[in-house]
Amino acid sequence: MQPNRDRYFDTLRAVAIVRVVLFHAFPIAALELVFPSMGVMFALGGSLMVKSLDRNAGAALRNRVRRLLPALWAMGLILVPLMLHHGWPDHPSWAKLLLWVVPIADPPSSEFGFSAAGVLWYLVTYLWLVLLSPLLLAFYRRAHLVTVLLPLLGLVALSVFPGASGGTVGWVAQNVLAYASCWVLGMAHREGDLARMRPAVVLGLGAACVAGALTWAYTHPVENHMDLTSIPVAYTIYAIGFVLLLLRWAPRMDWLARVRPVNGFVSMVNNRAVTVYLWHNVAITIAVVLFDPLQLWRIPTQGLQYLADFTIAMVLLAAAVLTLGWVEDVAARRRPRVSPFVKRPRLV
Repeated sequence: MQPNRDRYFDTLRAVAIVRVVLFHAFPIAALELVFPSMGVMFALGGSLMVKSLDRNAGAALRNRVRRLLPALWAMGLILVPLMLHHGWPDHPSWAKLLLWVVPIADPPSSEFGFSAAGVLWYLVTYLWLVLLSPLLLAFYRRAHLVTVLLPLLGLVALSVFPGASGGTVGWVAQNVLAYASCWVLGMAHREGDLARMRPAVVLGLGAACVAGALTWAYTHPVENHMDLTSIPVAYTIYAIGFVLLLLRWAPRMDWLARVRPVNGFVSMVNNRAVTVYLWHNVAITIAVVLFDPLQLWRIPTQGLQYLADFTIAMVLLAAAVLTLGWVEDVAARRRPRVSPFVKRPRLV
C-alpha cells in the first residue's frame, strides 16, 4: 500500500467498482439505487485532480492520461484484431479506429466486441473531465455554486432539445455534463468547502436531491416502470445527493488495517481498478456463453445456476487481472507485478 493514501477514498472506489460488476452480472435496478457508482467515482477523480493541478497543471494532465490509457491500449491490441478476425464487414475507417488510442469518443466495435466496448464511455468521459479540469477548477474558485450547477443546466438543455444529444458529439457531451457536477463537487471537497458547510445544510441538500430524483423517476415511468437511469437529469441529481453526503464526512479508516482480508481486497481493487472495469463485462459475457456448453442448466435451482455462472465470470476476470493488470503498474511507473496484492513489509 502506498503511503499517505486516503483509505476512505480507496474504500469508496472499491465499493463503486464492485457495485458496477454486480449490476452487470445481475441487472437489478435496485443496485443502481443502492450506490450510484459512476457519480461517486467521478467525484473521487475531481477531488484527486485538485492537489495535482496546484503542484503542476501540465504534469497533472500528463500523469492522469498516462495512467488511464495503457490499459485501454492493451484491450485494443487484443480486441480489434479479434473483431476483424470474426468478421466486421462495416468496420469503420482506420482513422476512427484511432479512438482506441486517443478515446475522445467511444471507440468503435463490432457486435462481437460490444461487451467490451460498451463500458468505454466511462474512460471517454473521464478523459474529457481530466482535460477540462484546469478550466473547471479556475471557474470553481471564482463562482462555486455556478460551476456546480452549470453542467446540470446544460444537461437539462439537452433533455429539452433531444435532437441536440444525438450522434457521437451529443452522446459524449451528455455524459460529460451528467458527471461534471459530481467532478466539481469532488473539487469542492478537496478545497475544504464541503467541510465548511453546516451538517444540517448538507443533509438537507443530499436528502432533497435523492428524494427529488426518485420522485421524478416515479412520476415519469419509462415503459410503465420506474427507471432512474433512463432519465439522465434525475440520475445526475440522485448521484449529486450521494456525493454530497459521502464527501462531507470522511470517517476514520484505521479499522481497515486490522481487518486484513478486507484491507487487502480494497488495495487489490484500487491497484487494478482500470483492468477490473475494462474486462469485467467481457468475463460476464463469456460466462453466459459458456452456460449451455457447461450444462449449468443441470444445476437444480436457478439461484445456484446464477451463482455458478457468476463464479465462472469471476474466475475469468481474475485471469484477466493476473494477465494484464501489470499494465497499470507500468502506467503508474511502478515495478510490474503479476500479483495485484501489495506485499506487507515484514516487521523486524
